[in-house]
Amino acid sequence: MTIRSKQLIALTLPVALSAMLDNAYRVIDQHAVQWLGVEAQAAIASCTFILIAYYAIYSIISAGTLSLVARAVGAGQAAGQKQLMGNALAGSVLLGSMVLALSGLYAPVLTNLLGLSDSVADQASMYLRWHAVYCLPQAIMPTLNAILIAFGRTRTVLLLQIIATVLNILLNPVCIYQLGYGIGGSAMATGLSQAVAAATGLVLLRRATPFRWADLGLGRPVLKIAKIGLPMCWGTMMFALVYGAMLHWVISPLGAPVNAALGIGFSALEGFTWPVFWGFSMGIASIVGRSLGAGNLNEAKQAIRLAFKLLTMAGLAVSGIFFFGATLLCGLFTQDALVLGEAVRYAQILAFSQLFVAYESLRCAGRRGQNPFDILLVSPVEFTARPV
Repeated sequence: MTIRSKQLIALTLPVALSAMLDNAYRVIDQHAVQWLGVEAQAAIASCTFILIAYYAIYSIISAGTLSLVARAVGAGQAAGQKQLMGNALAGSVLLGSMVLALSGLYAPVLTNLLGLSDSVADQASMYLRWHAVYCLPQAIMPTLNAILIAFGRTRTVLLLQIIATVLNILLNPVCIYQLGYGIGGSAMATGLSQAVAAATGLVLLRRATPFRWADLGLGRPVLKIAKIGLPMCWGTMMFALVYGAMLHWVISPLGAPVNAALGIGFSALEGFTWPVFWGFSMGIASIVGRSLGAGNLNEAKQAIRLAFKLLTMAGLAVSGIFFFGATLLCGLFTQDALVLGEAVRYAQILAFSQLFVAYESLRCAGRRGQNPFDILLVSPVEFTARPV
């Protein structure tokens, strides 16, 4: 079978759009809190890197789940699929509960580590506490999405993210302003919208796959999942830690306007583009995993080569949009002239990295942190003797 551009886009575009919508809460939050003031925007911006660290921890389960379930699907192993799904979902709940409990308890410590002070630190701590109460569904959704993607049900994933995004847009002004919960209402809106999407997804998963509620549990498969997911966790975690250190020693001392500008550039702009690149590569990972599981090395290689070409075009397009459209894009998120000026500068510099960001996202099409281009070097004889 020859994989063509239209086929690849049809399979991966829903995943890319889903990943973009999955991260849309950061864009929505950044936009919604602007009427609370620059301090609230700075607090949301700073918390972004803490939430990325949490996402990195959640990926210990989700990244390994995608690889293993896709292979089990390709090999037609129904019993293995059920066991992996049950362990993955139970593991995501346990891991998420631990992370959020510690986050709520140590929220002021976390904001201190980011170098925040005064009202910005207070707002960030409040956001993290509300996030700890309402946002367990955020820990479950990456694993649920990974399972659905492994089965090739990318449109279902897109549907779930549309539900979550629409609800989040509607709930943010209600929770923040009408109910008067302020910045905490933003976390509340995110959690409630994700909860509806997660519940819907679990019902659809049970109807469309071998998974049953009795399959939930923890055993040896969750350790296998974690072993594969850990390399992905470390990469994302190091990214969050580097940005956290930069916030502490460089950004936060410059004041709330610069912090807010970083939030617009990072959360609002990259909050769209990186998830698209990442989601596209997740779709590729599903195709590659199922191809390898079915013993079709040539199809896996075709997918990787074609993905590289498509990501090159996407990376160049995003670079142009960021550089020439910076003022228009950043102006949607602030009326403060100082914040706008800093955000535009960030966006235009960001434009020069987007091609390489697109290439970096393709890593997740591999296994155990393996560069997917290594698969291109595997001969049919090597694959038969020792599958990659």
